[in-house]
Amino acid sequence: MLRIFGLSAVITVSAIAASAQTADEIIGKYIKAVGGLDKIQAVQTLRRSGKYVGGGGFEAVILQENKRDRSVREEFSLQGMTASDAYDGKTGWKIEPWNGKKDPEALGEEEMKGIVDDGDFDGPLVGYKQKGYKVEFAGMDKFEGTDTYKLKVTKPNGDTYTYYLDTEYYMAIKIDTKRIVRGEERFYEAALGDYKLVNGWYLPYSVETNVKGQTDKSKYIYEKIEANVTIDDSRFAMPKTAKPPEAKP
Repeated sequence: MLRIFGLSAVITVSAIAASAQTADEIIGKYIKAVGGLDKIQAVQTLRRSGKYVGGGGFEAVILQENKRDRSVREEFSLQGMTASDAYDGKTGWKIEPWNGKKDPEALGEEEMKGIVDDGDFDGPLVGYKQKGYKVEFAGMDKFEGTDTYKLKVTKPNGDTYTYYLDTEYYMAIKIDTKRIVRGEERFYEAALGDYKLVNGWYLPYSVETNVKGQTDKSKYIYEKIEANVTIDDSRFAMPKTAKPPEAKP
């Protein structure tokens, strides 16, 4: 009985200690764990390359390029064709060559929200106050047997991210996302892993995603992540559509 009481006391004290940490203290430990603010801010561009593994096991080649000004370009190559979507900080566009499409199109509302998320170079937790976000400690939880601290990030538009940081290393191992699209809430999950140093900054080389409540999962496996590579701004700008020749009278 004394042993049980002692164990209960340890659990209670641990829970109190966890709740006593503020969101800012946990974020500070997270930033230190991934390399520190100086190392993060020293990276101006990132290029990720690897493969996408979808439901049923089909694979595609993927490429993602980011610049610190929130510009991002993503490519998806399959069966000799490459689809692209990009955001230059103002305009979001895509080219989907399936069915013979060649001209760029504007991104839809949900696609736009997704690529703006991808363009957040440092992630929502870093500099959240300057971005106008609200962050709160949302308690503790477990993910695949690992104890985690939960931090809820709320954007001004009502979209939220819930970060699960493991209690030992303060690394993000899961992110729940809620987006509001045309007045409806949509929920997504992402599991992060295989962290490696990139120019002094720990980044995940594996990201598994799914719509919350669904069993079908997709996995992004990055074989290479390069920092501070030269990426021309034209990579993010919407291509100009060639005008058809005028008919002669």
